[in-house]
This record gives sequence, C-alpha cells and structure tokens, in this order.
Amino acid sequence: MSVYHTLQALNIELPPVGTPAAAYLPFVQTGNLVMLSGHIAKRGGQPWVGQLGLNLNTAEGQAAARAVAIDLLGTLHAACVAAGTDLNGVRRIVKVMGLVNSTDSYTEQHLVTNGCSQLLAEVFGPTVGAHARSAFGVAQLPLGACVEIEMIAELAPKP
Repeated sequence: MSVYHTLQALNIELPPVGTPAAAYLPFVQTGNLVMLSGHIAKRGGQPWVGQLGLNLNTAEGQAAARAVAIDLLGTLHAACVAAGTDLNGVRRIVKVMGLVNSTDSYTEQHLVTNGCSQLLAEVFGPTVGAHARSAFGVAQLPLGACVEIEMIAELAPKP
C-alpha cells in the first residue's frame, strides 16, 4: 500500500510546510539524507503549551508528539517533492529526536516521543518507519510548547 493510501486510511491530511520562526530552513538535503528542523507541537494552529508532569500527562504528551509527526510528514513531503520524488521515495526514517518540556521529576519522555514513533511506523511500515531515537526532558521549549521533534530521513537514490 502506498504511503498516501495509508495516510488517507488514517484520515491524515498533510499540512503545508510551516514558516520558520527564526533564521533556519525547514529542511536541508545532503546526499540522500533529509534533515528536518525541529517542529513544535500545535493544537488548533497554535503552540500546544504546557509542561509534562505539571499540567500535562503522558497521554496528552503522546497526542502532542503525534501532532508533531503529522507536521513533520508535511515537511518531509515537501522535501521529497523538492528532491523529485514523494513520500513513497522514503527509504528509511533514520532518526527522531524528541524534546519534552517537563518538570525535573518527570521521567516518561520516551513514552511521550512514542506518539511520533508509532505514527511513523504506522505510515511507513515496520521496516522503513523503524528508526533510532533520542528523547530528552528540557526546562522549556520555544513559545512554551510541550514537545518539539526533529527528524532525519533517507530518500531512495535517484536512478
């Protein structure tokens, strides 16, 4: 099944690439690797504000991480188009790094980041979607967002 059929079955519409909030690019390709800049969690088009362990629980954090994954997929789609392919040309999700705005006693950052990782595995399948990952707790994120995630993907080489 194509990635786009899977997205349709999951009722996911890819968002357009967001405008960077500072001096950076949404993605950069070098060779067959595409590095996606960090995307913050948004709800209703606004930053999803909160701190895990204070006013958000793990399930809410997972939902925020899933929302970030959808935004990352929109940016990855744009990167693929710029490279002359589409999401079906993704050979591998290589790495995901999750930053979780959390209290100093909160220890479930890895479970929050699963919201992103699980969606990527659903969309791309267990081989292409499986990836290396880091998850960190941080004292604060831009605009007070609860989660920020960046990603590296590998595209199939051009023939």
